[in-house]
Amino acid sequence: MDAVLAELVERGRGLVTRSVVEQVVPAWILQRACANGDLVRVLPEVFAAAHLLNARIERAATSPLTRIGPTLGRRAVAAWVGGRGALSHLTALDVWGLRRQLPGDLLHVSTPVACGLRSWPGVRVHRRRHLSIAPPASWIRQGLPVTTIERALLDSWPMLPRSEQRTPMISAVNNRLTTPERLQAALDGTTRVPGRAVLSTLLTRLAQGCRSPLEIWGHERVFTGPGMPTFQRQVRIQLGRRNVYLDLYAEPERVNIELDGATTHGDPRQREIDLRRDAQLAALGILVVRFAHRRLVFEPEAVRRETLAILASRRPR
Repeated sequence: MDAVLAELVERGRGLVTRSVVEQVVPAWILQRACANGDLVRVLPEVFAAAHLLNARIERAATSPLTRIGPTLGRRAVAAWVGGRGALSHLTALDVWGLRRQLPGDLLHVSTPVACGLRSWPGVRVHRRRHLSIAPPASWIRQGLPVTTIERALLDSWPMLPRSEQRTPMISAVNNRLTTPERLQAALDGTTRVPGRAVLSTLLTRLAQGCRSPLEIWGHERVFTGPGMPTFQRQVRIQLGRRNVYLDLYAEPERVNIELDGATTHGDPRQREIDLRRDAQLAALGILVVRFAHRRLVFEPEAVRRETLAILASRRPR
């Protein structure tokens, strides 16, 4: 490859555009590099170093764009769009750190209707009316234009398998990247969302303080209904120099219900942390009652009866 062109590709971390090349060297040098197999056109006017293509992905079955992997692919899409769009949908979820895209996955970008860009092998263009490629409608993250986290979550909802739909939403709220209220406002401003009723219920549970699928399960099947108090959720308590959050807290009875997920079962280190925390809460007069994932899922009525009995025993006689 021509030395000047090679330097341009290196500066672009494996990518180069025709407009940049032709400012420095004649067009025939770029054409020769492609003919020699040094560069591969992955999008119109965007080229990648050939050695970066994933050899394990079948060449005949996919486009060059999907063969360079999602990280480089996102930069290629951003270079192709050139400020006329923002990464969106599942691709935006990856940029926001909520769900990884894998090599070979389709990349997504949203553009204004008048932009004129069309989908290309390996990238789907979503044309949106009144889309602004500037804050607050889109942001720059990791050096790339990306739709807001609320927009990315709503757009991705119908694309995800049902078993995976709630995870990015819950993670975004837990990591304080957004709030249930902001997500609800975004949903209210969106006319057509497949699975809207299920999504709306999830946002309601998140607004009520549920922070995991297990907590949602417990709320809907165990810890509401006749005889149950209105638990406070995610109550912050200061223990020494740190704050802890109580899953479910009945303040009059000073009872904290903790829901232990399946991943915590059998982890000695986590068990030690939990015991130390429970002892500190006991010193404050708060009784901690833990229910394992298995019991909550397979013995909800028994858990319910035990909870009611414990609460009754803690009330003044």
